[in-house]
Amino acid sequence: MRKESESESENRVQLTMAKQQGTLIEVHNLPNDDYFNVGFVVALDPVFCLMISIDWDGKINGLIAIRIKGILYTERHSDYLMTVSEKTKVAHDHNYFDIWQVQKFIDNHPKITQGNLLSNLLNDSYENRLPVVIGTEKYKGSDDFTGIITDLTPIKVTIHYYNDHDLSSLWEYDILRAKIDYLRVRGTQMATGKQIFNDIFNEM
Repeated sequence: MRKESESESENRVQLTMAKQQGTLIEVHNLPNDDYFNVGFVVALDPVFCLMISIDWDGKINGLIAIRIKGILYTERHSDYLMTVSEKTKVAHDHNYFDIWQVQKFIDNHPKITQGNLLSNLLNDSYENRLPVVIGTEKYKGSDDFTGIITDLTPIKVTIHYYNDHDLSSLWEYDILRAKIDYLRVRGTQMATGKQIFNDIFNEM
């Protein structure tokens, strides 16, 4: 059952508590309740929160930065979270919890969690030519863009992206930083994107 939207300050309190306690949190930032983010909060700045994203199998599937103002509500004590928490134990025990070495990346690059989180992640992916997934305020979860950043300015991001349903060519899109709702990096979608760019578009 859908919860009433919480205020930005209430959401920030819950995110901060989850970070301090090292506990999983649900972040509902899309209008459809069937899809939401689960993970561990590793950093907060005035605009974004940065999470290690955990999938339904209990393993890390990348990093996600979410605009705090765009969060509808959070949940810290659900049965869903309890189930995912148990699954992370299995993932740890069988050595598939962090197949993308996201935690190692954070440990080796602590500055990624300091300062402007969105800029940190965009710069990292741009400099290393790693595909990203960008969700925008305009489409609010009904669509997002998997692509390679080809130009990065203080105002906007230009990406070459592909459409899963039309791989005939790459497309170009300019996205204002101020309109980015969420950004996924260094995980499952990055690896899949890299394979598609390499095999189909000879771009990597």
